[in-house]
Amino acid sequence: MTASDFELVAQATLEQIEAALDASGAETDIEAKGDGVIELTFEDRSKIIVNRHSAAKEIWVAARSGGFHFRWDGTSWRDTRDGSELFAALSRLVSAQSGAAVRLDPRRA
Repeated sequence: MTASDFELVAQATLEQIEAALDASGAETDIEAKGDGVIELTFEDRSKIIVNRHSAAKEIWVAARSGGFHFRWDGTSWRDTRDGSELFAALSRLVSAQSGAAVRLDPRRA
């Protein structure tokens, strides 16, 4: 994947994440923090940070439960450790930090 291809796919994915969060009804504040960074803040003041990491060509997620790196496999973003899909992983992480079941679906965003 070229650097420009990565930027296009990553930016589209970040926009899908924001739209999916809005559509999910999750109890979180969503804020774009500069170019390629989304910050989620929960009622308990905990945060999840999602950002694109251009040098590694990955999307990184920092949550209370740890840090996760996702790499594009041609069809979806997959965790570099366990192979989980980005939106499924974000659904679990947001659910855990918000205390309510949240399902992020990029197709309904």
